[in-house]
Amino acid sequence: MSVKSVLAEMKSKRDPKAVEGMARFGISSEGTLGLSVPYLRSLAKRIGRDHVLAEGLWASGIHEAKILAALVDDPRMVTESQMEKWVAGFDSWDVCDGCCGDLFDRTPFAHAKALEWAGREEEFVKRAGYVLMAELAVHDKKAPDASFIEFFESIEVGSMDQRNFVKKSVNWAIRQIGKRNLKLNGAALKLAKRIAKKESPSAKWVASDAIRELTSKAVQRRLRSSS
Repeated sequence: MSVKSVLAEMKSKRDPKAVEGMARFGISSEGTLGLSVPYLRSLAKRIGRDHVLAEGLWASGIHEAKILAALVDDPRMVTESQMEKWVAGFDSWDVCDGCCGDLFDRTPFAHAKALEWAGREEEFVKRAGYVLMAELAVHDKKAPDASFIEFFESIEVGSMDQRNFVKKSVNWAIRQIGKRNLKLNGAALKLAKRIAKKESPSAKWVASDAIRELTSKAVQRRLRSSS
């Protein structure tokens, strides 16, 4: 499929009412069509992997086209410069999370970019760093525990960021790492308890929410049964 034909189909299904609803969740209505993620995933399945198409979709600037681009791109063909170009264009949490969880976490640059981006100041670039940490904890089955413990210093610093989209991603990173296995669960809980002592409302929220989930009976039962 061509960029032109894909965009034509997407535009034919635009839903102004859905755009209004998305705005209530912090998604700008500018360049947004109001298409659902299930529809985009179905479209991506029809298209298959297509790196050139993905680049064209991203360049369109259309909100849902960016999400679709991450779904159809081939992670084997993604370059570090492409990742930097795309992350600079993140302007919403759903594009950020989609790119990180559907594409970037499957590239060989993912671990390095997680640390690098978490250290940046731009809100959605910083969020991307922590979302990558969370997604890697779920998807990178072969990564050693040490590669996640390496994230802890950055997570501790990020926990004090008051911005909503950042603090939620920091919390997400701790929780996903802590649900990976028993060893990391203990390490993540130790980290969360250290963060809880900080004189920062954001840090206290990040820590208490993470501790609540990581000590829950459901999580502890699953981790012990799989150890």
